[in-house]
Amino acid sequence: MWELVKSGGWIMLPIILCSVVALAIILERFWALRGGRVCPRHLVAQAWNLARQGQLDAKHIASLRRNSHLGRVLAAGLVNREHDREVMKESIEEVGRHVAMDLERYLNSLGTIAAITPLLGLLGTVVGMIKVFNTITALGVGNPAALAGGISEALITTAAGLTVAIPSLMFYRYFRGRVDALVVTMEQEALKMVEVLHGEREREPGEREA
Repeated sequence: MWELVKSGGWIMLPIILCSVVALAIILERFWALRGGRVCPRHLVAQAWNLARQGQLDAKHIASLRRNSHLGRVLAAGLVNREHDREVMKESIEEVGRHVAMDLERYLNSLGTIAAITPLLGLLGTVVGMIKVFNTITALGVGNPAALAGGISEALITTAAGLTVAIPSLMFYRYFRGRVDALVVTMEQEALKMVEVLHGEREREPGEREA
């Protein structure tokens, strides 16, 4: 492996760095975007039960806000539960935008890595071919060993760039879809809570989950 890195030249260094960063982002996003961590089940039912029992005080709302992303969204509405439906929805939407940005953290960096690593590989190819032509100019084509270094550098950097870019792009698209699905779920749960608190649903959340 080290011989391949050496054969690829200095262009391999930024490509390796990109691969390390991409792997770190992928692992972190897998951990951060777990469904149970972002949108815990029955959270709306729990909030409604506390509200119905008169126990939904500032302490419970603060705990709800800390525990999950969905909790942050619901807490924004619960703070304004004494106001009308539109005020609750506006506060939920405002916090929801911040939560969505938090869920998308590092995804732009992952997308950037997916875009630039093939270009780094192409740059390595160009540098390698320049070395090949310089060798031809100086020694002619009668010395294959002298040409092998430039050719190997050109091929290795291209392969390395694509090796990093392809999985990075795949996971970037996957996480984008995952974030969109989680945002839709949070919107549905928040709307359910608003409608229940304002008496616009026939059943309570706890009865739906039973």
